[in-house]
Amino acid sequence: MEEDPFVKRLEEFRLYYNHTIHPELVRQERARARLLRLIGFSIFLLLALFVLELIIGIWVVAMFLSIPIVIYIGFLVVQVREFIQGFKPNVMRLILDFMGQMPNYSELHYEPDKSITKTQFLSSGLFATKAEFFLGEDYIKGQVSLMPFEMSELLVRQVSQVGNQLDTVFEGVFLTSTFSEETQGSIRIWPRHRRQYHTRAIKEFTWTGAINVEDEILNEAFRNQFVVYATEDTHVVGILSEPMQAAILDYVEKTGKDIYIAFDDRKVFAGITEPRDLLEPSIFFTNLRFDLIREFYEDVFLILRVVMYFDQTR
Repeated sequence: MEEDPFVKRLEEFRLYYNHTIHPELVRQERARARLLRLIGFSIFLLLALFVLELIIGIWVVAMFLSIPIVIYIGFLVVQVREFIQGFKPNVMRLILDFMGQMPNYSELHYEPDKSITKTQFLSSGLFATKAEFFLGEDYIKGQVSLMPFEMSELLVRQVSQVGNQLDTVFEGVFLTSTFSEETQGSIRIWPRHRRQYHTRAIKEFTWTGAINVEDEILNEAFRNQFVVYATEDTHVVGILSEPMQAAILDYVEKTGKDIYIAFDDRKVFAGITEPRDLLEPSIFFTNLRFDLIREFYEDVFLILRVVMYFDQTR
């Protein structure tokens, strides 16, 4: 029986982690330990200042002594921010270097402060929203097989119809890609258990002439997992082939995450829910853990694996 490529790559990644990523984490761990010592020293100074004020009872003196401490704490805040902002890019680039050595993956590039644009997100048609709040980071682009792609983490919120609070529309990783050959038609795929939250998006798609095409989906598990609509000119199984359906179901099974997918001619959009910031380092707990790095690698690998199936099953 052929070994699952996901399992095989994970074993290779473990070796790469031991030889390449672990030394970088050790360096980061030293920086984190230094920050903890500085934080501890800051707390000690503040307590000492408080005790001094209790003893002498002169607030003017205490305020004068607090000035250099406040400046020092400001310096400490900058140090903590630099540690957090530097951790992910350093590790992320090492992960992408590993993936760039695999067959079918090329030109992988990472920019921590860039993201998928609001226009790209809305053009998918998967979410009917004005997206009053739109925040993105951790942009990755490259090529999987013959398909160029872009992806980033996104947090999208809209003004609630009840009250003035912001409701979360999407939080996770959003990806766009392009088929290597001409394709015609439009398909939207929503998680079935989230259908009630996307009634407006479904209605907007049906206004363009789209219809429910679940009767064309022979995979019962896929029908149970997703709601599928397409325009009448779309050859559904020609785009959403059975191997592609199996690959999408495999991703959902492995990750337990919701996935949204749209096809518009050659364009492909995919949103994968992720209710946390991936690969964010801890200040107070060790980051020298393989499971922390593995989880992020698995997320990126499985997402791009779905893109590869999009290309291979065309």
